[in-house]
Amino acid sequence: MQNVLLLTAPEETQHLLRMLRSSETFKAIGVIVFDMNNKKVQEDVPVFCYTSPPNIEADYLIYSSSFRKEAGKLQNDMYSESILISDTQFSALAEQLKETKSAEENLKQLKTILDNTHDGMIVIDQRLNITIFNKSAEKMTGLSRNEAVGKSILEVMPNSQLPRVLNTGVEEVNQEQILANGTKIYTTRTPILDKTGRKLGAFAVFKDITEIVDLAEEVTNLKSIQIMLRSIIHSSEEAISVVDEEGKGIMINPAYTKLTGYTAEQVIGKPATTDISEGESIHMQVLKTRKPVRGARLRVGPKRKDVIVNVAPIIVDGLLKGSVGVIHDVSEIKGLTEELNRARQIIRTLEAKYSFEDIVGESDEMKFAVDQAKLAASTPATVLLRGESGTGKELFAHAIHNASDRKFNKFIRVNCAALSETLLESELFGYVEGAFSGALRGGKRGLFEEANGGSIFLDEVGELSQNTQAKLLRVLQENEIRRVGGTKAIPINVRVIAATNVNLEKMIADGTFRQDLYYRLNRMPIYIPPLRARNSDILLLANHLLQKLNQDYGRNIEVISKDTEEFLLSYHWPGNVRELENILGRAIIHMSHNDTQINRDHISLLSQNNNRSESDSEKSLHADFEEITLSEQMDKFEKAILTDAIEKCKGNKTKTAKALGISLRNFYYKLEKYGLDEKARK
Repeated sequence: MQNVLLLTAPEETQHLLRMLRSSETFKAIGVIVFDMNNKKVQEDVPVFCYTSPPNIEADYLIYSSSFRKEAGKLQNDMYSESILISDTQFSALAEQLKETKSAEENLKQLKTILDNTHDGMIVIDQRLNITIFNKSAEKMTGLSRNEAVGKSILEVMPNSQLPRVLNTGVEEVNQEQILANGTKIYTTRTPILDKTGRKLGAFAVFKDITEIVDLAEEVTNLKSIQIMLRSIIHSSEEAISVVDEEGKGIMINPAYTKLTGYTAEQVIGKPATTDISEGESIHMQVLKTRKPVRGARLRVGPKRKDVIVNVAPIIVDGLLKGSVGVIHDVSEIKGLTEELNRARQIIRTLEAKYSFEDIVGESDEMKFAVDQAKLAASTPATVLLRGESGTGKELFAHAIHNASDRKFNKFIRVNCAALSETLLESELFGYVEGAFSGALRGGKRGLFEEANGGSIFLDEVGELSQNTQAKLLRVLQENEIRRVGGTKAIPINVRVIAATNVNLEKMIADGTFRQDLYYRLNRMPIYIPPLRARNSDILLLANHLLQKLNQDYGRNIEVISKDTEEFLLSYHWPGNVRELENILGRAIIHMSHNDTQINRDHISLLSQNNNRSESDSEKSLHADFEEITLSEQMDKFEKAILTDAIEKCKGNKTKTAKALGISLRNFYYKLEKYGLDEKARK
């Protein structure tokens, strides 16, 4: 305890006395005044007159700046051993001593914390002397604290690299080192700097610094070790954020700013939800439950980075002081994984190569069919494509798949008329080992299993046998299949797109097609008009096909002559778009490489190749007009069914559509197609 004599003005005296009373280092033993009648001096401190000062020992003689001369005289006369300082100098000295004591207390708290961590830690000062040597360091090195603290690091651990870090001021992260006792460690060495950049010492942590969460769980007072903790956190390559017990940010590191895009000014003092763009604050969850959370998925920052967060509470003596979180950026990995999966799916689905943009047609009939197909693509419903051969049913199937939410999964095509019943059944549903002679070990997955998650296109579905029809019905009803020779039901999720150019209604009447399967397939019927029903699209299609054929054959045909266009418009096109492409392709093949225009005589070459004259060809065309085609017969039969149903339902449109198992919209379309509006008035 230091004895202090005051020689100051009354107002300074009161201030200094309050400071002395709050100090454990200084004690006021008297106040020297010039006027003994001054009542402002505290009564609990002895008061002496300047003309008769006390003959007592004083360590300090404190004076006001206005009494410097008088204070100097007193020191010369009576207090030559006392230290003479001004009141302002003493205030600064008291504050400095107070800060020194606070720093000592903080250091004691820090040592307590470090002794309870699982990481080994060694701290040295500017003179290379060890100041901290925690219990984990004792365990790893085999040295006791008494053997280390206060001694030079080079004496205790000759191979230590901490002197180099202190000298260079550059941190060394995750360095491999073998201790004297043979223990192999990974250590991070970091210089300790104050705010001005002055080197205070250095420390080493005996573990990967990304495990900072475990150290933070032992922190007792975040602010008291702020410089040390900031040095440790800033040395981490992982993004770290620390909040107080109220969930307000108190510390982040540069890696956090790099990841989230938020600076310290935007986070410190703000709620823990500030940086979250999607998800709930894990900091707040941990503060509420007082339990750590690991592996939580969030999106953070303005760029909505996908991250995994590990957060642990900071509990000291049973009291919650805050929480610390380590944030790992996984958005790039996730993005690359998604792109890889997308690429794999695209590679698997290259067969579905057409979209609605590839469907050419401006006629009302084709626009209506495309609108229906787009509607079908937005639903998971089974689609039945109906129309003559060559109208583009498969093109529609491709487009529906590619416009649906299954577009990144498989699209598998099956021609039901191209395979025998037994082979088709095994191809569609697969088979188990031993189901057939010579079957592969383990059996085989069917096309329905291969298309799981995607779409399967069943072309010419009217050619299915009764047995296969029954199995297909089960797929549509139960969303499961059984392999040939197997008993186990295998669940599947497949969108069925069927197509036919035959009259299924007539087949039902003949008993060759199941009515229940018809109702399942006909849930979303789409009628694709024949080319003769959309005459306005013929030239549009011809020019589109011309560009395609130029690429296929390496030619440069630019236009179709007027007389050729008239010929194309006059033809009946029983083979539809497929026939149009065939005729144009054959014409280009027989043209000279110098030709740039398709003329009427190029088309006539086709007739010559078939040993027909032009007049014979034209006669054949006119004969085709006079014949009743299969499509016309189907239309006639369908019109009769509609007429009969309307009469039975007494003209009620809703009731008739329901009885026929078709949508009201499709029913209206058929009424208009066959001119039956007058018969159905309700």
